[in-house]
Amino acid sequence: MRLFHLLLLPALALSVDQTKFRTCSKTGFCRRHRNKSPTNKYSVASESIPTSPTNDHVYNFQLLPSIAHRGNHPPLSLTVKALRNGAVQIRVNEEEHKVTPRWESKDILITDALLPCLSTTTSTSPTTWSLESSCTPNTPPTVVSLNLSPFSITVSQDSTPLVTINENNLFHFEHRRDRNNVPAATTPPGDDESSQDHHKGKKIVGYWEDGLARYEDGTTEDGTTEVKPGETTKPAEEDEDGFWEETFSGHKDNKPNGPTSLGVDINFPLPGTHLFGIPEHASSMSLHKTRLPPPGVSTKGGNSQPHYKDPYRLYNLDVFEYDLDVPMALYGSIPLLMGHSAETGRTVGVFFNNPSETFVDIYDANKAGGMGSHWISESGVMEIFVLPGGPDVSSVYSQYTSLTGTQSLPPMFALGYHQCRWNYKDEKDVYAVHGKFEEHDYPYDVLWLDIEHTDGKRYFTWDNRFFPNPVKMQQALWEKGRRMVTIVDPHIKRDDKYYIHKEATKKGLYIKTEDGSQDFDGWCWPGSSSYLDFTSETVRAWWAEQFKLDKYIGSTPSLFIWNDMNEMSVFNGPEVTMQKTTTNLQGVEHRDWHNIYGMLFQRATAEGLVLRSGGKDRPFVLSRSFYAGSQRWGAIWTGDNAARWDHLEIAAPMLLTINIAGLSFAGADVGGFFGNADKQLMIRWMQAGAYTPFFRGHAHHDSARREPWVYGDETLAILRKAAMERYALLPFWYTQFYDSHTTGMPVMRPLWMNYPKDTQVMALDSQWMVGESLLVCPVVKENAVDVRCYFPGEHKWYDTQLMTAVDGKGWKTVEAPLDKIPTYQRSGTVVPRKMRLRRSSEMMKNDPYTLFIALDDSKEASGKLFLDDEKSFDYTTGKYDYRNFVFSQDTLKNVKIHEGAETFQCTGWIERLVFMGVERGIKAVKVLDEAGGSRDLEFTYDERTKVAVVRKPDLGLGEEWSVVITEV
Repeated sequence: MRLFHLLLLPALALSVDQTKFRTCSKTGFCRRHRNKSPTNKYSVASESIPTSPTNDHVYNFQLLPSIAHRGNHPPLSLTVKALRNGAVQIRVNEEEHKVTPRWESKDILITDALLPCLSTTTSTSPTTWSLESSCTPNTPPTVVSLNLSPFSITVSQDSTPLVTINENNLFHFEHRRDRNNVPAATTPPGDDESSQDHHKGKKIVGYWEDGLARYEDGTTEDGTTEVKPGETTKPAEEDEDGFWEETFSGHKDNKPNGPTSLGVDINFPLPGTHLFGIPEHASSMSLHKTRLPPPGVSTKGGNSQPHYKDPYRLYNLDVFEYDLDVPMALYGSIPLLMGHSAETGRTVGVFFNNPSETFVDIYDANKAGGMGSHWISESGVMEIFVLPGGPDVSSVYSQYTSLTGTQSLPPMFALGYHQCRWNYKDEKDVYAVHGKFEEHDYPYDVLWLDIEHTDGKRYFTWDNRFFPNPVKMQQALWEKGRRMVTIVDPHIKRDDKYYIHKEATKKGLYIKTEDGSQDFDGWCWPGSSSYLDFTSETVRAWWAEQFKLDKYIGSTPSLFIWNDMNEMSVFNGPEVTMQKTTTNLQGVEHRDWHNIYGMLFQRATAEGLVLRSGGKDRPFVLSRSFYAGSQRWGAIWTGDNAARWDHLEIAAPMLLTINIAGLSFAGADVGGFFGNADKQLMIRWMQAGAYTPFFRGHAHHDSARREPWVYGDETLAILRKAAMERYALLPFWYTQFYDSHTTGMPVMRPLWMNYPKDTQVMALDSQWMVGESLLVCPVVKENAVDVRCYFPGEHKWYDTQLMTAVDGKGWKTVEAPLDKIPTYQRSGTVVPRKMRLRRSSEMMKNDPYTLFIALDDSKEASGKLFLDDEKSFDYTTGKYDYRNFVFSQDTLKNVKIHEGAETFQCTGWIERLVFMGVERGIKAVKVLDEAGGSRDLEFTYDERTKVAVVRKPDLGLGEEWSVVITEV
C-alpha cells in the first residue's frame, strides 16, 4: 500500500493545466447563447395578462415566441411576485411537458422566504403591465414594469430604473424534446474521442487530484489535452450544436433530454456602477468586462476591449494549483451579483438561483456608466430575485439573507487560530506540536488531522498503527482548552468490510450511473469510491447519525469536522468531477444539481454534530465547496493556494468577494498550501490572516514544516504577536459575527459598503474593514517596509498600536516594519478586547475586558458587545446579553440592548478603559452605579499621544453604570 502511494506522489507543477477545464467555447450550451443574438423574441400573450393574483399572490403570464418560431418553440410561463422582504421574484419555466417537470431544489431557500407583499397595486396599458409594492419601511415603493412586446422587465424606485431584464433581448430558453423525432447525429470514423485509447495500452493503477492517470510503470499520463475540431467549431446547423451529446477530454456527455439551457441579460443601469460577487474566482473584487456590449448598445467610454475573453464560470471544481487573474471556475459558486453606484450611493442585487453550470458575461451597458450581465445556465428553471434594497446596502443584505439565511453564529473557539497540515503523522507528532505551542506561549484553538489519520482513507476510522488512542489524544488537547478537527470527505471507499460502505450500499444511498442501475464508481483518495446522494433528505439524516459518539468510534465532544473534496472531486472524471449523466436517487441528472452538492454535504455534517450534542451545541464544519446558503452551515476556505506573494495578494479580493456574496466565515490557508513559505512571507500572511474571518495555517505534505517555532526565535516572536492581536480581538470578532447573524451584513467588508459615495474605494480590494470599526491595510509585497493605505471619510483613524490619529485623510504611505500590520480604529467607535495572553479562547472565558474608545471630533463614540456561553444554541431562547457602550457629553454609559438579558448570568467585567483622542487633559474620572453611588477612578493621561487610560474600574458588564470624565 505504501508503494502504491509513493507511485502516486506528483511533482509540484507551476500552475493548473487549463486545457483540462472547459471554457465557453468548449461548451455547447454556452456557445449557443453567446455566439449569436436570438432571433426569437418572446412577447406576453395579451389574453394572459392577469386581473388579479393567485392565492399565493403570484401574477402569471404566458410568453409566446415570435411567429416565425412558434412551430419549434412552445409557449413559456412567466410569473412575477412581490415579496414581503422587498425583493421581487421573477420566474420563467416551461408551461408543460410530456416528461417530468424541470427539477428544482427545496434546500436553497429558507422557510418563509417567499412570503408575499400584501400591499400591491397593478396597472395595465397597451404596451406595459406594472406592479407596485410597498412592504419595506423607509423605502419608496418598488415598481415592476413588464414591457409586453418584446418582453422585458424594469425594476424601479422613485422612477429610477435599478435593474432591467432582457433589455438587450438576449433571452433564450431551450425546450426539452424527444430525440426520436430528430435525426441521429453521426460522428466521422476516428473522431469519437471517447473511444480512443489515451493511455496507449498502459495499465492504470490510480489517479491523482490533477485528474491524470498513474501507470504501473511509474509514469504519469500526458496532461496535454488535444481539442478536437468538432469541439470548438460551430456545426453547419448551429441550433444543433451540442444538443444531444458532447465530448471533452475523452469523456462523452449524453443528453437524453436534449437542450435544456436558459439565458438572459440583466443590467444595472445606475450611473458609474461597479459589479461585485459571483464567487469563486481568483480575480479582482470589482468584476472585469468579459465581452463587448451587445449590438446597438452605446456606452460611456466607447467599446473598450474586455479584460477577459471568456465569461466568469460558476461550476464547482477541484482545481489543482489554480491560476490567478482568470475567470475559471473554482471550488464554490454563489450566483449573487451586486451592483453599486458611487454617483447615487445605491446598491442593488440580483440572485440568479440556479445550481447548474452557469456562465456570466460582464459588459458596459449604457452611456451613463451602467453595467450589464448575461447569464447562461445549462438547465433548470430561470428564477431571478431582484433585490432593490433601500437607503443603504444593509437593506439589500436583509433581502438576500431572508431568502438564503444569515451567517450562522460560530462557537467562539472557531474564531481562534487553527493549526493544520497534511498530515500530522501520528499521536507522537500531535503531542509534540501541541507541546511546542505550550512551550512558546503561542495561542491556538484547534489542531487538525488530514486524510492520513484514517484507516486506508475510510472516514470515521483511525489508523491504529499511528493513532491507537484517539480519545486520550483529544482529551489531552481539551485539558488545555484545545479542540481537534478530522477530515471527512464525501467519497466512500468501496470495501465490503467497511461499515459505512456496507450500510450505504444496503440502504441504496449512493449516486447512480446514467441508467440508474448501479452505484457510481469513481476514483478519489481511497481508490475506487462511491458518493452519497446528499440531495436526499433521507441520506442526509443517515449521514448525520454517523457522527454520534457510539458510531464514530474514537471521537469525543471536542472533535469537529472538515469536509473537503466536495465539489465533488472524482480524479478520473471529466474536469476532475462526476459525469453530468449520473443521477441522484430521484433519477435527476447530476447536471441539474452539481453546484449545491457541497453545501448539502456540509449541511448534513453540521446537522450530525448538532445531533451528537442532543441539539444543544453549535457545530463547526469547514467546507471547500459552497453555494448560496452555505453561510448557514459553517466556514469555507479558498482551497489549494500556493506559498507565493501573489497568492497572498489575491487572498483579500477573493475573501472580499465571498463576503460580498453573503458568506462571511471564509479564509485562505495562511502560508499557502503548496510550496514553502519563507520567514517574511509567513509573517506577512499570519498578520493578514489574523484579520480575516477564518484563521487557519495549512500546508501540503511536501512542504517544509512551518509551525511558528521552526523559523527561529525572532520570527516566532513576530508570529506570536500577530496571533495575540487576533486573540485580543476575539470579543470584537464574536460581536461582528452576531451582527452578521442577525442582519446579514458581511463581517469582512470592502470599503464601498461603509463609504458608498467615495469613488476612490469602488474597486479597492487591497484593504478592508472588519465591521464598521477596523481598517486593515496588509503588506503583500516582498521586502516592503511601508504600504499605501487609503483613509476614507471625514473622521480620524487611530493606529491600533500607537493609538495616535493619522494626519489627514485619503491616500497615505504608512510605515509597516516586519513586525507590524497597519490597522486602524475609526473615530466614533468602541472596540472591546481581552488583553491577557492565554493558551486558547477557552482559557479566556473569565478574563476581563478592555474597552478602546476612539473619540470623534464631537467627542463621541459607541460600540457593541455580544455575550453568551460562546458555544450553545441557548442564545436563541434569549440567554445572552447585548451591550452598547455609548460615550457622549463626557460620559460613558453601559446600555442594555437585549431586554431578556436577565436569563443570562453575565459575569464579565471591565478592567481598563482606553480613551483615544482626548485633546485636553483630564482632572477626574468618576463612576456612577445603578444604585446611585459613586467613586473616583485612577487614570493616566499622555499629553503626546492624547491617550487617557482608566485602570481597574471594576465595572460589571451586566450592570448599569456611567463613567464621567472631567476634562481640564
